[in-house]
Amino acid sequence: MTVMDDWVTAACAELGLDPDQVPVPVVLDLARDVAHQVLRPGAPVGAYLLGLAVGRGADPAATAGRLSALAGTWPVDPGDQPPA
Repeated sequence: MTVMDDWVTAACAELGLDPDQVPVPVVLDLARDVAHQVLRPGAPVGAYLLGLAVGRGADPAATAGRLSALAGTWPVDPGDQPPA
């Protein structure tokens, strides 16, 4: 097991969840997309929003795909660009 597997297993036990129902790669990919294409603090918020939607019955992979696509269309803030 990896540290991530250990963490997910322990966190799921604490919350009464099934760790087999946690799509870790999907969540990490979404967090990466939001952090790199929108803003870093948006990554955990995006993951939380994914969790809310999934808790209401949404498909995790499809919902993460929609949020990642939205992040991909997010306008770049000129203040975030490195100086030329």
